[in-house]
Amino acid sequence: MLVTGVARQLGGRFVRRIQRDPQVDRVIAVDAVPPEHHIGGADFVQADIRQPTIARVLAEYSVDTVVHMDVTGTALGSGSRTTVKETNVIGTMQLLGACQKSPTVKRLVVKSSTNVYGSAPRDPAVFTETTSPKSLPSGGFAKDTVEVEGYVRGFARRRPDVAVCVLRFANILGPSADSPLASYFSLPVLPTVFGYDPRLQFVHEGDVIEVLRLASHEPQRGTLNSGTFNIAGDGVLLLSQCARRLGRPTVPLLLPALSWAGTAVRTLGVTDFSPEQLRLLTHGRVVATVQMRETLGYQPKYTTAETFADFAHSRGPGLLPPEAVAGVVDRIAALSLPGGGHPPTQSAN
Repeated sequence: MLVTGVARQLGGRFVRRIQRDPQVDRVIAVDAVPPEHHIGGADFVQADIRQPTIARVLAEYSVDTVVHMDVTGTALGSGSRTTVKETNVIGTMQLLGACQKSPTVKRLVVKSSTNVYGSAPRDPAVFTETTSPKSLPSGGFAKDTVEVEGYVRGFARRRPDVAVCVLRFANILGPSADSPLASYFSLPVLPTVFGYDPRLQFVHEGDVIEVLRLASHEPQRGTLNSGTFNIAGDGVLLLSQCARRLGRPTVPLLLPALSWAGTAVRTLGVTDFSPEQLRLLTHGRVVATVQMRETLGYQPKYTTAETFADFAHSRGPGLLPPEAVAGVVDRIAALSLPGGGHPPTQSAN
C-alpha cells in the first residue's frame, strides 16, 4: 500500500493505524518533505507527486493499493497557496497517470471533500452524492477538489479494473485538526455574517482514519468499497450553537461575506481563510450519509455534536463560560416569543 501526504498529521496517523491491519504487508509513505512525526514501520520515500518519479515508486514496490491523502486546503510549513494547488491538481494528475500505467495497482482511495458542492443561497437542504451544485466553486480548495474528482472519474473510465473510492469528507475537526475552519473556531471572537446562522456538519479525525482504512481493503460481504461517498457525523450544528459551546462571543458584520474576508478575518490572524470558507459560514452545507452506511458499511463513532465537543475541549475555555453565553442567547430568544414567554425546554446544547 502506498499513502501520499504523510507529512501532515492526518496522513501520519493513517499510516500508523493501517500498519496494524493484518491484511497489509507493507506501507510506503510518500511526501515531498520528511514527516516530523513518527510513521511506525512504514518505508518513507521522499518524492514529490507532481514529478514523474512517483511512477518509479509504484513500480519499484509493486504497489497494489494507493491511498491519496495529499489533497488539502492548507499549506504545509512555509508553503504557498500556489504550491498547494499544484500538489492538489498537478500532483493528482501525475499520480493517476502513474497508476494508469501500473499493472499492479488494483485499488485507489481518494480523500476528497464536500466542498465540491459549494455553498450557495439556492442550495438544497441536503446534498446527496448525485446532487449537482447550484453554483460550481470558482476558486480555492473547492475548485481544486472539483478538478481532482474530474481526473479521478477519467482514470476510473480508463482503468475499469481498478476499484476507485472517493470519500467526500465534511469539515474535519478534532484535537489535532489543522484547517481554515479550525483556525476560525480558535479565534477569541468569531466574526459572523449578519442575518445568517448556517447549518454545519463535521466529521471527527478518528472517523476519517477508520473510513479510509475500511475503503482501502477488499469489501466485506454486503458492502461495496468503490464509488463516491459523503462522510459526516450524524446531525448538524448551527454556527451560533458552535459559538456557544466554545464560549466565544460573535460579531455579526453588515458586510457581504466576500468583502469582509480580507479585512476582519485576516486582521484576526487567519491568513488563509478563503472566500469558499466564508460562503460556508454564510449559507452552510449539509450532506446525506445514507450511502456511507448502507453501501460502504461505515457507522461513524462520533456525531457532529460530539466531534465539535472534542475539538472545543482541545482548544480550552473561551472568553465566556458556555453556560453564560447560552443563558444570554436564551433570554434574547425568549423576548421574541409570544408574551415574552420562555424558549423551548430542549436546550440547543
